[in-house]
Amino acid sequence: MKKLLLVLIVMFAGRGAFAQIEGHVNWAYAAKKVSATEAVVLLKATIDDGWHIYSAYIKEGGPIKTSFKFAKSGDFTPEGKIIEPKPISQYDKNFGMTLTYFENAVVFQQKVKLKGKKATVKGTLEFMTCNDQKCLPPETVDFSVNVAL
Repeated sequence: MKKLLLVLIVMFAGRGAFAQIEGHVNWAYAAKKVSATEAVVLLKATIDDGWHIYSAYIKEGGPIKTSFKFAKSGDFTPEGKIIEPKPISQYDKNFGMTLTYFENAVVFQQKVKLKGKKATVKGTLEFMTCNDQKCLPPETVDFSVNVAL
């Protein structure tokens, strides 16, 4: 009986630990047709007040930049680099360099060439969330976007 009670305590204590994980960014995905054979995949981050994520174009030696990896597929080919709006640029004394980042919300765009009338664009994205007091460990998120011409 004591062993059963101990197992139950450990199980419920473990569940409480998972509730403590911080998450300050929500991602949404969409696509829009731009020509007869091309579409743009939109990857939108909505960021909690007081937090930010970094640009996809941070120099080495700084924080983890936002990055995107597209799964290989016979249905589509990514074209060019990720496009992002103009980020906030500010010197950060902790990293000893000027950093570029986004607050509130940002939409990253990737042009894709479709090899048929439709495709499912899949991949992963990695990002790091920080505020003026701390940075959270980098997160990796899977994404999937249906694209039709």
